[in-house]
Amino acid sequence: MPMPTRRVVLFGAAAAAVSLAGCSVTVGNPSSAQSGGSRAPKDHYRVAYIARAQADSFAAWLANEMKTEAATNYKDIGLEVFDGQADDEVENKLIENAIANGYDAIIIQANNGEAQRPYIEESVKKGIITITTNPRVKNIDGSNSVDAKPYDQGGVVAKYALDKIPQGANVVVLMGPPGNFHSDQRRKAWDEIFFAKRTDVKIVAQNPANWNKDEALKLMEDWSLAHPKIDAIVSMNDNMAAGALEAVKGKAGFANILSFGVDGTPEATLLVQSGKMTATALQNAKELAQLNMKAVHDLLTGKEKNVNVDIGNPLITKDSADQYVKLYKDAGLIKS
Repeated sequence: MPMPTRRVVLFGAAAAAVSLAGCSVTVGNPSSAQSGGSRAPKDHYRVAYIARAQADSFAAWLANEMKTEAATNYKDIGLEVFDGQADDEVENKLIENAIANGYDAIIIQANNGEAQRPYIEESVKKGIITITTNPRVKNIDGSNSVDAKPYDQGGVVAKYALDKIPQGANVVVLMGPPGNFHSDQRRKAWDEIFFAKRTDVKIVAQNPANWNKDEALKLMEDWSLAHPKIDAIVSMNDNMAAGALEAVKGKAGFANILSFGVDGTPEATLLVQSGKMTATALQNAKELAQLNMKAVHDLLTGKEKNVNVDIGNPLITKDSADQYVKLYKDAGLIKS
């Protein structure tokens, strides 16, 4: 049966910003694989998940959920998680090694889609089931994908900001890694939905912080010294938004700064609930994990020939934050 393009948002039981305890995360060569070849029904399949970076709270959450979903619902799949360390060279080598070691399938969370493209293409060429996720890498014949729609994620927050950011505001913009599809598409949505209409708003500083909280904190420390009037933080993810907020915490003149992110991480939902962050859009790692594992299983067993599917992107504001905080608490993602 074809997979749906939208699903109800669910919440997971693994912490978003914790280390991957119990996840068998490996840095180095995928190994001990059987040789590749034509696919035939098997009692057990070996799947490599090449994660972007375990220092990234969302990537860590997703890797946790992938491991949990595989162990809980797919007894015929052995999932091994490898850490790309937010480094193109490391990630490319991990994909190369997974290909050489004959995994039945490879799921790739690209750090930079264009840098990983030749290696993804090689995986497909070798006849290995290949899925790109968070972000999808487009225009590779024979590949599959499970992702969100990053334009819509950025767009729902940008639309909300239209009448929230004051006239004549100064804003700063935090980007993900250069060339990252999610970062670029979220930024494009802000351009087309917000900045094209709010020409009174001035971007006083913009820079990549590579999804990283500490990098965003350092940038914001510098920006707040150079620009004593900053009315809003526009960030392509929650991690960077939280870092920027930390940089101006307690500083005179920044008490009422607005902040917009994407991902709906537990930390962000708490910040939105308390009024410290203005809005975010949920990108649910558990839903991504469920769809990835279903996709790879369906492809391995021949139930599906090709899978390209997206999750939803609900807006989280102070008015709706309570329900998400409650769900995170119920799932053990936020401790009471």
